[in-house]
Amino acid sequence: MSYQKLLEPIPGPFDPFIQNDPISTSFSLTVLVPVYNERYLVEASLRRVLALRDDIIHSLEVIVVDDCSTDGSWEILQRIAREDARVVLLRHLRNLGKGAAVRTALERATGEISIVHDADLEYNPADIPSLLRPFATEAADAVFGSRYLFAHYRRALMFRHTWLNKMLTFVANIFTDLNLSDIETCYKAIRTPLFRSIPLRHSDFRFEIEISFKLAKRRARIFEVPISYLARSYQEGKKIKPQDLMLALAAILRFWFIDDIYKDDEYGSHILASLEKARRFNLWMGRTLAPYVGDRVLEIGAGIGTLTTQFIPREFYLASDINPSYLSYLRAYSVGKPYLRVRHIDAGVLGDFVGLDGKFDTVLMINVLEHVPDEQVALRSVRSSLMPGGRAVILVPQHPALYGTLDSALNHRERYTRESLRRGLEQAGFRVEQVFDFNRFSVPGWWFNGMALRRKTFSRIQLKVLQMSMPLLRRLDGILPWGGLSLIAVATKQQGD
Repeated sequence: MSYQKLLEPIPGPFDPFIQNDPISTSFSLTVLVPVYNERYLVEASLRRVLALRDDIIHSLEVIVVDDCSTDGSWEILQRIAREDARVVLLRHLRNLGKGAAVRTALERATGEISIVHDADLEYNPADIPSLLRPFATEAADAVFGSRYLFAHYRRALMFRHTWLNKMLTFVANIFTDLNLSDIETCYKAIRTPLFRSIPLRHSDFRFEIEISFKLAKRRARIFEVPISYLARSYQEGKKIKPQDLMLALAAILRFWFIDDIYKDDEYGSHILASLEKARRFNLWMGRTLAPYVGDRVLEIGAGIGTLTTQFIPREFYLASDINPSYLSYLRAYSVGKPYLRVRHIDAGVLGDFVGLDGKFDTVLMINVLEHVPDEQVALRSVRSSLMPGGRAVILVPQHPALYGTLDSALNHRERYTRESLRRGLEQAGFRVEQVFDFNRFSVPGWWFNGMALRRKTFSRIQLKVLQMSMPLLRRLDGILPWGGLSLIAVATKQQGD
């Protein structure tokens, strides 16, 4: 069943009028082309890309990066760029490698989807439209062209080269928990905002491993499509070398161990991503909040669904965020879940709550209120979206004296006290049922990182220790003699309001 079908209004107890954004059926496409010493093939290769015609591509741009070619490729590229305005031509002043060329091209990409195309004609541009179809029908985040999937026909490839590729893919699948058939494929089509939000560190062929692992860790919806492949020999100019296999294996271990999956951005995504890895902590938070969650839920600041996944299915669940990367993930996650809708909601913008009046019995606002410039705008909007008798469940950071570099990195406006949180809720018209402490054991660690060491992120080792020691820490949390790192407030919109 297509993604578009899954988003059609379905009669039922949930609200069919709150819809996900409509899915696109055609896309603007950016083709990223790294070039290094390909004078005999590059013109034919680019001409085939520029000749693409398909209803699924409504506009095309080709960004070519010459990686300091010395064989005359640059002059050919200049001529092609003069002849076709869709070609953007860039050049490295020294040879940096395929990964570096892709990074350079990606900075200039304007298409909704970007795909990497090597200039050596091993891959056939006529396959590109088929790679775009899962974006239109399955809400894909990334689509890989596989040389080994079943097709109507397939050229017999070199046995040793194929066996090594499959071995490398098998090892990578163990560490990513994916079932890819061709991790080293050149044809990787990725939604451009997602592609651009991932930090790419390697400048050589290890780029293929890096992007695959980081997409997996970002929980991207990855699909594979069979493609044709015309392998060339080393005598014809094939550039990958036997030692690249060992480098790729080392890269597998590195990117399995390191969680470097978000660039620094205004949302603090790289910090929040590290916290989302603390699975046991997040489960504890979910169990703490679960008794207050009803059947029609609005979650403001859902992130990548750390709590959403614990509270669905429900009669109706609207997950929201302001981070485009998170929204893209949530929309893809909602496929096949007719009770789950996704929407951009900024808690500080009144217009983002239009159409939500009185539709929910529960609003969850977890680690959001401290980011909003005017808390009363946010709280009154939350109250307006609740049914009479509905409940707001709000978690905020506690202890103003703990405000440090971690808070600054996360753009916290303030840290609350019980009195200031209760006062804000009552001023917005809520009746406060209770305010209680959460997560006492993390107070010393927050002080140590954010005030003593003045760090702006969390240590991977500390998070591993937190994950391993959660069963014990949960038991100790209630007897520690200080207030929690966070406060949880439960407040209701009174009947008759």
